[in-house]
Amino acid sequence: MTPIESQIMKWQSVPFTKVNIDDAFWRPRLEVLKHVTIKTCIAQCKETGRISNFAKAAGLMDGEFEGIYFNDSDVYKVLEGAAYLLMSNRDPELESETDRMIELIAAAQEPDGYLCTYYTLVAPESKWTDMEKHEMYNGGHLIEAAVAYFEATGKRKLLDVACRMADHYDRLFGPGKRHWVEGHEEIELALVKLYRVTREERYWKLALWLLEERGHGHGKGEIWDKEEWGPAYCQDDVPVRDIERVTGHAVRAMYLYSAMADVVHASGDLAYVDALHRVWAHTVERNMYVTGGIGPSRDNEGFTTDYDLPNETAYCETCAAIAMAFWNHRMNLLFGDAKYADVVEREMYNGALAGISLSGDKFFYVNPLASKGGHHRVEWFGTSCCPTNLVRFLPSIGQYAYARTDDGLVVNQFMNGEAEFEIGNGLNVKLKQTTYYPWDGKIELAVNPERTGKFAVRLRVPGWCRGYKLEVCGAPLFGAEALTDRGYLILDRQWSPGDSIVLQLDMPVEVVRARAEVEANRGRLAIQRGPVVYCMEQADNPELNDDAFALSPRDPFHICYRPDLLGGVTLMTGKEENGKPCVLIPYYAWDNREKGFMQVWIREVENQLLYLY
Repeated sequence: MTPIESQIMKWQSVPFTKVNIDDAFWRPRLEVLKHVTIKTCIAQCKETGRISNFAKAAGLMDGEFEGIYFNDSDVYKVLEGAAYLLMSNRDPELESETDRMIELIAAAQEPDGYLCTYYTLVAPESKWTDMEKHEMYNGGHLIEAAVAYFEATGKRKLLDVACRMADHYDRLFGPGKRHWVEGHEEIELALVKLYRVTREERYWKLALWLLEERGHGHGKGEIWDKEEWGPAYCQDDVPVRDIERVTGHAVRAMYLYSAMADVVHASGDLAYVDALHRVWAHTVERNMYVTGGIGPSRDNEGFTTDYDLPNETAYCETCAAIAMAFWNHRMNLLFGDAKYADVVEREMYNGALAGISLSGDKFFYVNPLASKGGHHRVEWFGTSCCPTNLVRFLPSIGQYAYARTDDGLVVNQFMNGEAEFEIGNGLNVKLKQTTYYPWDGKIELAVNPERTGKFAVRLRVPGWCRGYKLEVCGAPLFGAEALTDRGYLILDRQWSPGDSIVLQLDMPVEVVRARAEVEANRGRLAIQRGPVVYCMEQADNPELNDDAFALSPRDPFHICYRPDLLGGVTLMTGKEENGKPCVLIPYYAWDNREKGFMQVWIREVENQLLYLY
């Protein structure tokens, strides 16, 4: 076995149809998504003409195309989110609504399988002439929605539409056919999903071909003609296997890397492994905010130079945080390393979750780490990729909780609920988590195989955790009794029905300092407890003004859970330089009350090195 081959684990994801979340933190949010957010997104798609574009393209109503050329994708993402909600609750009203949308989409598909309402209605003669016009990006989101809807309902109509469209792509593009470099990546990872549900290998092979098209001068269109953007903007500057550093538009980059990991997983070809490791280190170690946000620049919605991490002007698109979760989940499955699940967790509780209000009907596109009081969530955007991405990401978080291995199962994320696994030798296992995470570090696991059997349970020890206690069936385990590898405690033993695991993660308040290269954060500190990054907001600190205060890390922080505040949060109280108390709240919860300043990186009274982020 080569060194590269020894890195590959190829774990399998656990469908969230097998994961039931009954969690004090996540369940209320899922209820808001079901009762508010999905309805808000459907209503907005109707009001803005996104849905009627399909009726017009099908000839079922008169009128011109409304909106932007990639608006079809928002309808598809809403359908995908609806599918995930239907998996946990087969709501007949929501299912009827989505079935009507699917009928319109199917009617709009052209006889050869082509589907993009902008070109059908506006410029049918210009199809496949500008690689920036998101034709395959739209198609990728259709495929993801179709796979999800089929898995949720068993209905094939949208899946059949997706297959006809993918077959159309396959007839036009590929070895010996037309070149194509999609300006906004998405189709590549979607084709792998389509392969997994249909087992048609030509779909993942088309995804591989599309990846291999990049970096060879085939790109043509608006991106490539803009001197300030150029091919690096859409990751077309070098062949993907030669990628050294993250460049360009943040969301596009993360979708590309997600697809690269998917193709390795599906094909077993290791050609992309070194590039994935290189670009992950460059992204996470030099270009990621403490909240998990990525992409500091509004100009290109993406990356600039290493350690350029301004706070008030941080772009940090919500979609980019979600895409980071997509990529790191795939990296975790491919390489079996807990550091990737750590990033997924950082996005879940900070970078992505901040994008939606507690009420579920207002959204952030941009997520700065400081505000003087002028930045607020809004009901919708002209480009509304972020609300529709949230409505498909959050209902699917169950898929990030667990993984299956050749010898057992993995617990990656901690949330109250139950899951079912089928592991080696056809052994079925039920696992129940009981926890008050992220506010408390105690995780109790009830392990219930259908019969006694030997298998491994891997428990992630988060990167932020400095100590833990572990018990199995009431007995403490120490040292070699619980092997560790790649950030996991490995419990490989005979398990019987009724066995239990208790993992107690130390969860003190952590003072975080940035690397010295991050100019914006010199002389500043951030506060984190467990997976949750904190901030100061004026609503809790009316006597403090914007950035004219400093925090003393020498004074202890007091924590207090407030079920009546911001949906239930653990507050943190410290002291500023003049001895006045100051209150910190989770970053994800800011801008849900009256307007005012917000700071994540707070000026420090004295420099005391505790640890580097």
